[in-house]
Amino acid sequence: MTNPSKPMTQKSEPGVAAVNRALTILMAFENSVEGMSLAELSAATGLYHSTILRLCDSLLHYGFLVRLEDGRFKLGSTPFFLGMLYQESFRLWDHAAPVLRELVRVTKETAAIYIRDGDERVCLHRMTQPRSVLMHVREGERVELHKGAAGKIMLAFAGEPGEEFDQIRKAHYALSLAERRSESIGLACPVFGVQQKLICSISLGMPLFRLNRQVFEAALPLVMQAAADLTRRLGGNPSVFDPPYATYEGPVLPERGEAPLQHPTDSTLE
Repeated sequence: MTNPSKPMTQKSEPGVAAVNRALTILMAFENSVEGMSLAELSAATGLYHSTILRLCDSLLHYGFLVRLEDGRFKLGSTPFFLGMLYQESFRLWDHAAPVLRELVRVTKETAAIYIRDGDERVCLHRMTQPRSVLMHVREGERVELHKGAAGKIMLAFAGEPGEEFDQIRKAHYALSLAERRSESIGLACPVFGVQQKLICSISLGMPLFRLNRQVFEAALPLVMQAAADLTRRLGGNPSVFDPPYATYEGPVLPERGEAPLQHPTDSTLE
């Protein structure tokens, strides 16, 4: 992911150059709450002093910046006001819906978004596609965190100790086999927001008998891509989901054509 505080070359710079440079100046304050001098802004953005001063005139006029008596620039009140408007208008569903829809389309399985609530995870949103055998996940359903891939993602990125969680943090995915229900699997990834704060887990569920090594290897990049897309939409850094992916470490998965891990006992798996 491009670091927004670093200037892009003219060749790769999208949109209007002057606007991009003004936004680059604003993003330079991300880790400078005490303000920045003209020289510090120039070093952080790569822009000339004269360019910064011209752009800062506009940013000062609209309240994006203020200038202190000693000449330093600080963020003004306008970014805070816009942030409050964003908070009031933010709906996770608006960002998650197209991502879940695409994941269901390409996998033909059930996709869901989970959030943490204390020691449980809650299914906030889910989508599925009609099949003769499918996973039933109900919105609002609560599950303890230690059962299932989505919960283990939340524990891992909250700092839970242990080799299993170290591996999840390194791999950025978790796979659970028949942990929550005896005939189901879950493949989940974290979704990050601003400053890589964990927002939720995105999970793909399917019946256990449909899983083999080839299915897993095909599904993993699709779930990773979904997590990257939603992370990007929420202001996080999606580059943590770039390949190559960490090697799967867990129970041996059957190859295509081998006996499945477990056969379903009903036409609908709960």
